[in-house]
Amino acid sequence: MSVIQDSDDIVELYESVRDDNSDITWFVCVYDHEGQGRNIVAGASGSDYSEFLDMLTDDARVYGYVGVPIGSTVTHFAFITWIGPAVSPLKKAKVSTDKAFVKQLMPSFSKEVLTDNKADLDYDKVVQMLEAASGAAYDTGR
Repeated sequence: MSVIQDSDDIVELYESVRDDNSDITWFVCVYDHEGQGRNIVAGASGSDYSEFLDMLTDDARVYGYVGVPIGSTVTHFAFITWIGPAVSPLKKAKVSTDKAFVKQLMPSFSKEVLTDNKADLDYDKVVQMLEAASGAAYDTGR
């Protein structure tokens, strides 16, 4: 039995982030509270990266999909798995198997990031990771 609930909603949000005509630049999937944290559901979405970071609390497990413009015309995408530092070891372990189900619904991304440290997700760092992954990070010697 799949842990994914609302798969149609998740795919719709995924397509919205990838759509050049959409204002949505990120969305998250979270573990529901009604199912005692066993099921993954579509969570918040938005256009402000700082709001995305606000979703990443110390006790949360979050799967995020973020679109970042690289250069003037191309958007690259990151799949981010957040495991808060206060998450129990058993729940941390469950993320490794559940992530495979989530990635089936959002298969196209340039960079995958797994972290429990918000400093790793500083906007400029994410841009640098995506540039490097896309081959757009050229060392100019400066």
